[in-house]
Amino acid sequence: MRKPLPLIGTPSGTHPGGRSAMTCRFRCGDACFHEVPNTSSNEYVGDVIAGALSRRSMMRAAAVVTVAAAGAGAAGVAAAPSAQAAPVAGKGPRHPHPEPSAREAARGLRFTPVAPNTRDAVVVPEGHRQGVVIRWGEPILRGAPAFDPDRQSARAQAGQFGYNNDYLALLPVRGERGRQLLVANHEYTNEVLMFRGYDPGNPTREQVEIAWAAHGLSAVVVEEDRRTGRLTPVPRHGLNRRVTATTPFLLTGPAAGSDLVRTSADRSGTRVLGTLNNCSGGTTPWGTTLHGEENFNQYFANGGSATDKRYGIGGGATERKWERFDKRFDVSREPNEVHRFGYVVEFDPYDPDSTPRKHTLLGRFKHEAATVRMTRDGRPVVYTGDDERFDYFYKFVGGKRMRHGAGRGVREHNLSLLDEGTLYVARLTGDSPAVDIDGSGRLPRDGEFDGSGRWIPLVTATARGAVSHVEGMTAEEVCVFTRLAGDRVGATKMDRPEDIEPSPRSGKVYVALTNNSNRGKAGYAGPDEANPRNGNKHGHILELTERFGRAESLTFAWSLFLVAGDPQDPSTYFAGFPKEAVSPISCPDNVAFDDHGNLWISTDGNALGTHDGLFGVATQGPRRGELKQFLTVPTGAETCGPLVQDRRVLVAVQHPGELDGASVERPASTWPDGPGRIVRPSVVAVWRADGRDIGV
Repeated sequence: MRKPLPLIGTPSGTHPGGRSAMTCRFRCGDACFHEVPNTSSNEYVGDVIAGALSRRSMMRAAAVVTVAAAGAGAAGVAAAPSAQAAPVAGKGPRHPHPEPSAREAARGLRFTPVAPNTRDAVVVPEGHRQGVVIRWGEPILRGAPAFDPDRQSARAQAGQFGYNNDYLALLPVRGERGRQLLVANHEYTNEVLMFRGYDPGNPTREQVEIAWAAHGLSAVVVEEDRRTGRLTPVPRHGLNRRVTATTPFLLTGPAAGSDLVRTSADRSGTRVLGTLNNCSGGTTPWGTTLHGEENFNQYFANGGSATDKRYGIGGGATERKWERFDKRFDVSREPNEVHRFGYVVEFDPYDPDSTPRKHTLLGRFKHEAATVRMTRDGRPVVYTGDDERFDYFYKFVGGKRMRHGAGRGVREHNLSLLDEGTLYVARLTGDSPAVDIDGSGRLPRDGEFDGSGRWIPLVTATARGAVSHVEGMTAEEVCVFTRLAGDRVGATKMDRPEDIEPSPRSGKVYVALTNNSNRGKAGYAGPDEANPRNGNKHGHILELTERFGRAESLTFAWSLFLVAGDPQDPSTYFAGFPKEAVSPISCPDNVAFDDHGNLWISTDGNALGTHDGLFGVATQGPRRGELKQFLTVPTGAETCGPLVQDRRVLVAVQHPGELDGASVERPASTWPDGPGRIVRPSVVAVWRADGRDIGV
């Protein structure tokens, strides 16, 4: 690989995981180089986890055993080996079968794993084929021109597929056999890789307006070739749609209409222009899609208040300089505009004339995702994480039941389901004295660790109004300053909670925690009960079991399902599966399930020196913990999506070529179209050459 070129404005220092400085600048506004926004004294979950793993791994040879909750007290906890330090961590019980082959693997994972690599390509398993579904800039609306990198315009981009695709959903198209509706997030733009001769210090209005149009969402119908498995866009279809940074949105929930969200352009506090930095999301049972506004803070300049600081909003100019062209991005001129971003967005892909909604009852923070599970009586439960070092993860339990049917009244009722209910934040606890934790990972004197979790209520809304459960904060304040509410109730600090996915088979909930290398550094949380060793550059995945298996339960058991890293590292753990028979993995991010109950994990920022990829892992049965790499993405790219169907796997290849010093003139990648063509984020489909189901 070519040595990275110097990049103007690149901060010095080592970037977390495998991310380039350029990615840190454009994706999250150098969040890892800013002061950590959470300065509260709440217990840090990394400490909880590591302590639990250290003690139990020594006692039980790293077996993962979930203990059922007894009585009305706290739920039990599953044991697992140490995340970082215990000398016997991660060895686990040997499974009574030989090393796995593609034939013997768990159903859904019967493929030859891809070896870690640094190829500038999407690399898939032997016997599989791949094809680009759609690229940045391809026209999807009527009248939109073909993409021309040297003749871009805001008007053209508003009718073309957006930039940096992330979350993906595929929905059925009624009455059109062989067609599906693809919905994609467009998280952020990288103007250095979009525009020839781009001057970061002096963007033009046209460049800024193109970037506004490249953010948001795309909906585009795709058609399947049954002979090959390839998906092809259907341009100008009536369901095709673009949502951008200037599309009107409706603000709903307790904060809508409050003084906290009113601006000079919107005195009502109910209408917002645009959505920004949509990361992962979810699909609802009533046929809409949810999208999490994540690193929205980076778009706003000249912040200064304590709440601005808690949300990572800087005090100077922004990287993109949007504040020069629209005062709403200047906090000193429009202090409430920033309060209108950082929500879960609901989008109705079947109604091209509908107004998307931002649900304030689900809280305001850096939403990584929003995934839905239903209670037995038909109410929605939504899980979502705040992707920041030392921040929290949340659950919303709806108060209204979903209705079935196709009428407009049913549709409107279901679109209001996320505006009534209760928002909770997670607190994880342990039972060993802090004096027993010295940073070495030694077993505490009590020889046992029982951990449990509790959902702490923050705010409840009904048709009659909203009530805060946080002392000193109104319901509106909880919805707008949700991080502060979590601080006040003592939520547990996490290692960047990203995607959260309930298993459709077991009901267990899986939380991807990407990394947090700051643990134990001067001025940050150090080792205590659950973190006997400092540093977590590879991340891990937490498995939650709600009490009695009910989505609305207020307590849960937790276990560490996977501790990422090189399997040869004694601190890694794969649910007890033999570590010599798994693929190395680092920095789990987006997750999804297949129909066999396997969890699929995409990575972001691989700290092992190879490219990011997509992995499948068995969560149940005798091969639980068997993890296999399915694909890798090109140079500089991150694996997003993912979406796993019976005969096809889709991934969003985000920010290919995003390495320090790269530009349009000096590309670090030639994907997907080869030398001499501009690098373009794209959606890729993978299928078996023989046309059979994936992994069987």
